[in-house]
Amino acid sequence: MANTSSPKPQPVNSKSPKKGKKEDGWLSYHIRATFGPLFLMTSTPTSLVIVWMINQFYDGSILRFVREITWKDLTARWPVPDLTTVSIVLTFAVFEALLLVFVPGRIFKGPITPAGNQPTYRLNGVASYLLSLATLIICFVSGVIPLDLVYDNLGKILQFMSYVSFVFCIFLYFKGIYFPSSTDSGTSGNIVWDFYWGTELHPQLSSSFNLKQYCNCRLGMMGWAVLIVCFAAKQYSQLGYITNSSIASLILQQIYIFKFYLWEDGYFASLDIMHDRFGYYICWGVLSWIAGIYTFVSQFLVNHPIDLPPVLFYGYLALGIFFVWANYDADAQRLRVRQTKGNTTVWGSKPKIMTAKYKTSDGKEHSSILLLSGWWGIARHVHYSPHSSTNIHL
Repeated sequence: MANTSSPKPQPVNSKSPKKGKKEDGWLSYHIRATFGPLFLMTSTPTSLVIVWMINQFYDGSILRFVREITWKDLTARWPVPDLTTVSIVLTFAVFEALLLVFVPGRIFKGPITPAGNQPTYRLNGVASYLLSLATLIICFVSGVIPLDLVYDNLGKILQFMSYVSFVFCIFLYFKGIYFPSSTDSGTSGNIVWDFYWGTELHPQLSSSFNLKQYCNCRLGMMGWAVLIVCFAAKQYSQLGYITNSSIASLILQQIYIFKFYLWEDGYFASLDIMHDRFGYYICWGVLSWIAGIYTFVSQFLVNHPIDLPPVLFYGYLALGIFFVWANYDADAQRLRVRQTKGNTTVWGSKPKIMTAKYKTSDGKEHSSILLLSGWWGIARHVHYSPHSSTNIHL
């Protein structure tokens, strides 16, 4: 998920865009609060399908797509969801919802929100991850799910998920206005911005079913883990084996995703959970963008088998694992220091910390511990460097 947020025209709980208009000017305000979001919401679903099409039919080459594409080819190859598509998506969505609700896990209270609320989450990510992959593999081995089913319907799945995202965002828009889960909700007076950014920070269906967690962690991230296994299965069905380049990419991605679930409580303290409301910006991203873009390399390798020399295979794996570990360790240091209020060690020494104070919109004062040693003594946001290197390796 995105760790940075686009400029907001209003504070989280503001109900009027007038201040933003006066400070920025009418044109500047509407470029970032109306025209920009409109452009993104109308262009991203189409762009996602085109990226899939480039990968599927044009060997991943944008130049070849531009040179060869015709309107006839575009319309003929444009995916149209069918009952198979709907059954794949609904089966996965229901299965993950059941895991979130019924798999045991401790209840975790997230950071205090700008309005002074504290959302709750059920931490059963690791168990849900293992159960999801085990169930998928059993279904493949037993023949319940054909090896090529998901890959052959990927374009339709991506198109269907864009439809689902829009419908779900309509639900979120009205829920935040009429049935909010907390006081971290409201509108800015700009319907386009409110639909794009969201009308609620932490929408919940119940005390143990957080919609942000379900969509981000169980549909988006878990969908990523499941899809790349399906793509490896497709290659196996074509070649009779899986190339070591696909194996290396699959292993590194699964380690990265498993790390995410180990660190799930830390993720709930990240920007897109703490500060970004739940509207199209996040919702479409986790339900559609992750499935189509994060799995791009695995999609490409299905029809472009590459067998690496052993030294490159193991070197690639070792370097990738190091980057994933470094990213995890940096985040773990920060989380551990905050949870223990500095009463721990970082790289064998007492951590250097700074206490930052802030006020939420309800007027209450809070404090947060900033780590200044370990990985965080090297550079600010040092975790982005191994994270970016990991993305290159995936």
